[in-house]
Amino acid sequence: MKIVDIVESTRPIQSDIRNAYIDFSKMTLSLVAVVTDVVRDGKPVIGYGFNSNGRYGQGALMRDRFIPRVLEADPATLVDGTGENLDPHKVWARMMINEKPGGHGERSVAVGTIDMAVWDAVAKIADQPLYQLLAERYGNGTPDPRVFVYAAGGYYYPGKGLDGLRKEMESYLARGYSVVKMKIGGASLADDCERIESVLKILGPGQQLAVDANGRFDLPTAIDYGRALSQYPLFWYEEAGDPLDYELQAKLGEVYQGPMATGENLFSMQDARNLIRHGGMHKDRDWLQFDCALSYGLVEYLRTLDMLKDHGWSPSRCIPHGGHQMSLAIAAGLGLGGNESYPDLFQPYGGFPDGVKVENGYVTLPPLPGIGFEGKPDLIAEMRALAS
Repeated sequence: MKIVDIVESTRPIQSDIRNAYIDFSKMTLSLVAVVTDVVRDGKPVIGYGFNSNGRYGQGALMRDRFIPRVLEADPATLVDGTGENLDPHKVWARMMINEKPGGHGERSVAVGTIDMAVWDAVAKIADQPLYQLLAERYGNGTPDPRVFVYAAGGYYYPGKGLDGLRKEMESYLARGYSVVKMKIGGASLADDCERIESVLKILGPGQQLAVDANGRFDLPTAIDYGRALSQYPLFWYEEAGDPLDYELQAKLGEVYQGPMATGENLFSMQDARNLIRHGGMHKDRDWLQFDCALSYGLVEYLRTLDMLKDHGWSPSRCIPHGGHQMSLAIAAGLGLGGNESYPDLFQPYGGFPDGVKVENGYVTLPPLPGIGFEGKPDLIAEMRALAS
């Protein structure tokens, strides 16, 4: 069997929202199809993937370097020992031929997006949900399709006041979420505290609020916020400073004693390892948000999980960024702590298959082959149009 084509299309996911650092008015993503020569029900098996929001589409990098390397390879060098399926690790290694170590930026997004599509194809060829395949190959053999999800929102946008923020969060809680997240750092500390307090007032028993600064703060500001936030029972305080400023993260952790979260803008196992070595993170209370779609894909994410295990961290402390079904499958198959969710944003790429509802903060994944994109009609329509 072989890959016969890899197709990329750059799609808009723009919005009027903004966080503390960027607006999303010109945001794009890459949608990828990996077409194989395996035929099911008269049609070729196709794997699909896309990159998470916050990083732009990477079609140029894919077409210049990574797609040609895969298509020019001897097909026999990309299959597993049975000869009947692709080996994602071999495909990944082929993409990374002639790439120097380091420089983990947009390159990692290009590779991660193609990698997602490869894994979708592999699980479909195996006729298994990806979470089942992952549990059998890399987990304890038994997946848990019930996955914790939280609702990410609370963005800044023109004309949105406290009433608008409360109504947004109330809508998430009404849909079954038990944890909601809002942005901070795009207003003054006093205004952000007022915004936080307005949301805390609407929470009921068992419901919590997380806040996200999107890397906006220098150390003094991060600490000022940390001291102010200490008065609130937050689920976490997320990404206070630059993602590579491990000293800032460590010093903040000496002041702020509540749970913290970071990692969505670290794009390799080595960067993640530096966070664990030097960021002062606490394995008993803090959360790690590495996103496979942005960080070289699942092949690299497996290395990151192995590194975390070596450092005494449980995969249950990982709640990936991105709000996509790939991370949901990984969470269900490998015992992660949950996944981000964007109930009203970045559609049709976020969300769940039809019929999947949030109940008490959890979703239960249906047994669909692959990642499960076929269960979301608006998304799979976009994907099929790409490969037609």
